[in-house]
Amino acid sequence: MTEVFSFEDYGRLLALVHGSLVAAALLGVIGGLVGVFVQMRDMQFAVHGISELSFAGAAGALLLGVNVALGSVLGSLLAGLLIGLLGVRARDRNSVIGVLMPFGLGLGVLFLALYDGRAANKFGLLTGQVVSVGTVQLGWLAGLSVVVLGGLALIWRPLTFVSADPEVAAARGMPAGPLSVVFTLLLALAVSVAVQVIGALLVLALLVTPAAAALRVTASPVLAPLLSAAFGVVSAVGGILVALGTSVPISPFVTTISFLIYLVCRVASGRRARRGWGSRDVHPAPAEEAVDNSSHMSLR
Repeated sequence: MTEVFSFEDYGRLLALVHGSLVAAALLGVIGGLVGVFVQMRDMQFAVHGISELSFAGAAGALLLGVNVALGSVLGSLLAGLLIGLLGVRARDRNSVIGVLMPFGLGLGVLFLALYDGRAANKFGLLTGQVVSVGTVQLGWLAGLSVVVLGGLALIWRPLTFVSADPEVAAARGMPAGPLSVVFTLLLALAVSVAVQVIGALLVLALLVTPAAAALRVTASPVLAPLLSAAFGVVSAVGGILVALGTSVPISPFVTTISFLIYLVCRVASGRRARRGWGSRDVHPAPAEEAVDNSSHMSLR
C-alpha cells in the first residue's frame, strides 16, 4: 500500500511553496469578504456561472499561447458584465447564469481538446495549480486582489444597505442597479483569482463556504466578514500545509477543511438555537416585551 503521509522533506518543500502560500492567503481574504455579499445577495449560483467563463477564457489563452491569467480575467469580466447588466432581478440573473454555464464549460472543453501541450496544464485549470504559483502569476494575483479589496472598500456601506434591505434602499434613492453591476464585476475578478489558484471546479469552497460558515455563527456586519476571511485563509493555507506532507493533490484538503469549518459552525449554531428556545420557554415575558418594544420603536 502506498504511503500517503510522509513529512521527511517537509521543510524543503515548504520553502518551495512560499509564493503559493501568499496566493492562498490572498484568495482566502478576498474570497471571504466577497463571499459575505454573495450570501446576502443569494448569488452562489453566479459564482459557479462566472467560473465557467473564466475557465473558458483561461483555456482559450492556453490554446493561443498567451497569458492564462489574462484570459481568465477577461472571461470572468465578460460573465460578470453580462450577469450584472441582464440579471438585475434574481429570477433574470439565474436564467442568464443557466445559459452562460453550459456555454462556458463547452467552450473551455473545446479549447482544451484542441490544446496539444502538457496534460497537467489542462487538469490545472479545473482543479488548480496552487503549488506552482510563480513570481509573475503572484504579481497578477496580488494586483487583482488589491483591485477587489479597494473596490469593496469604496462600495461597502451602500452595498451592505442595498443587499440587506433592497426595498428601503430603493425608497431612499440608492443606486441599486449600478451597485449590482460593480459588485458583480468585483466578484468576477475574485473568481478569476480563485480559478487560477484552486481551479474552476472548486471555487465555491473559498467564495461561498467560508461566508456561509461565518453567517451561521454571527450576524454582525463587522464580525461576519472578519470570520469569513479568517475561515478562507485557514482553508486555503491549511490545505497547502497539510498536503505538503502527502502524495495527494492539495485541492481535496482545501475543500475538506472548508467543509469541516462549515460543519462546526452549523453544529454550534444549532446548539445555540436550541439553548435560545429553551430560555424562551422558561422566561417568555422578556421576549414578548422585547417584541413589543421593537414594535413601538418602529412606529415612532
